[in-house]
Amino acid sequence: ITGHSYVVYGPLCNGSTTVLFESTPVYPDPGRYWETVERLKINQFYCAPTALRLLLKYGEEYVKKYDRSSLTTLGSVGEPINHEAWHWYYSVVGDKRCTLVDTWWQTETGGICIAPRPSEEGAEIIPAIAMRPFYGITPVLMDENGKVLEGNDTSGALCIAQPWPGIARTIYEDHQRFVEAYFKAYPGYYFTGDAAYRTKEGYYQLTGRMDDVLNISGHRLGTAEIEDAMDEHPQIPETAVINYPHDIKGEVALAFIVLKDDMADKDIIIKEVKTIVATKIAKYAVPEHIMVVKRLPKTRSGKIMRRLLRRIVTDNISDMGDITTLDDPSVIEEILE
Repeated sequence: ITGHSYVVYGPLCNGSTTVLFESTPVYPDPGRYWETVERLKINQFYCAPTALRLLLKYGEEYVKKYDRSSLTTLGSVGEPINHEAWHWYYSVVGDKRCTLVDTWWQTETGGICIAPRPSEEGAEIIPAIAMRPFYGITPVLMDENGKVLEGNDTSGALCIAQPWPGIARTIYEDHQRFVEAYFKAYPGYYFTGDAAYRTKEGYYQLTGRMDDVLNISGHRLGTAEIEDAMDEHPQIPETAVINYPHDIKGEVALAFIVLKDDMADKDIIIKEVKTIVATKIAKYAVPEHIMVVKRLPKTRSGKIMRRLLRRIVTDNISDMGDITTLDDPSVIEEILE
């Protein structure tokens, strides 16, 4: 869907030009994106939060070097965006003048389902929240018993109550798998596999995959919430939190962090990070273990592959599953060392 409909068919149908190039965000240098924006006068820029967190590491120099005045809209997609990356994207890349939309959708949905725009002219955009259902999309939150959660200021499994034009119809040559994956968990509803929080104002904030929801001594929280807190440390551009079995607590958080400066004192940073998480969320949310790594395993589109981290820490490396989308397989050996 992303490669075909969003990158090629949709823009062409609307008379737009799509820019494609093969690279990473930092090759030949961290200014690659912004040089391309200046040279081709790009109006809309759309990327994954992981790429932003990586570029953040290199500061403002490579951004400010190029003219980005052609930009009007900035987009984020792929996973929940943390506040630090959102504000850097908005203030540094967009000079606080571009509309920034954090969008939520899936290949299976055929298009954006929750995003700050379109909306009334001048309507507020809250940092790091997808916010508003798109036209024709009816999101609902479900509890553990399959009941619809009413009212605001509540969290649950994100489902969609009514069909829409772009919904997937089946899985090729395996319709039963399609039914079981998307409609069995909550009969009568499309189950996204994601967890979300509906704010007091009625906006939707994605908190991560349901697989990434922790249950620590009866307290439920998404790994994205812990990552967001950890990302506030100035020496940490990238984090990944996974759930890990615990005999007493049921589950605990285990974190992987990348440091800006390899020579920094790891012990001090880890101690500071634990304090940040305890202060911003609660003591029970503090990761049981924090591992410092050089890189995180990512897909070629920039998504962190947390399931691989989970396989590594549970000594299940003999069966890593499908790693065809892994950008650089050598990162697994790096982490194991």
